[in-house]
Amino acid sequence: MPVLALLTLVVMVVALVDVITRREDQVKHLPKFAWIIFIVLLPLIGSILWFALGREYETRATPMSFGDPRRWQKDTDPAPPPAAARETRTTEQQIADLEREMRLADLEEQVRRRRAEGGAQP
Repeated sequence: MPVLALLTLVVMVVALVDVITRREDQVKHLPKFAWIIFIVLLPLIGSILWFALGREYETRATPMSFGDPRRWQKDTDPAPPPAAARETRTTEQQIADLEREMRLADLEEQVRRRRAEGGAQP
């Protein structure tokens, strides 16, 4: 029985440290304060629910340590979209590109005509 109580205490402390060190934008479903109260009042259930539902798991290429100052800063610039999303363009962007290409083709045709007219006249 003491092993279960010790395990519950360890899980609760780890969950509380995790809740407290998380940024607000990484906490889901409830405010941080509500999660803390929930974990303290119902240690085992609250801790399990915190790790299952309450925290936002990050997929970072470079892990951060506890003392890293970037951990405490809110991300100001959004992450770059995946490669597939960068290659897709909206219909409006595609139409604008086609209009630019058509205008450029018209200008090139005008230049060819003027050169041909200028070259034919002595």
